[in-house]
Amino acid sequence: MRLLLQQRPDLHEAPRFVQLQLETDLLGGWTLIRETGQIGGRSQVKREQFLDRDTALAAFERARDQTIKKGFQLMFAQGEPA
Repeated sequence: MRLLLQQRPDLHEAPRFVQLQLETDLLGGWTLIRETGQIGGRSQVKREQFLDRDTALAAFERARDQTIKKGFQLMFAQGEPA
């Protein structure tokens, strides 16, 4: 699953983005990947490992909800329906 969220552009700065990805790893676990930054600028990537899908999905949804509360808007979604 993948989501791309973006803030509305400001007159002085490029918009900020958050990309959330949920992937399986080679050992049967799950990885939540969060990439944040400015469009056209630097970004930062953080990874969290989970043993089961339900815990990983809950963390994915929690990260999505927190990002939306900060004023980001969903721009792109790929994978399972929300």
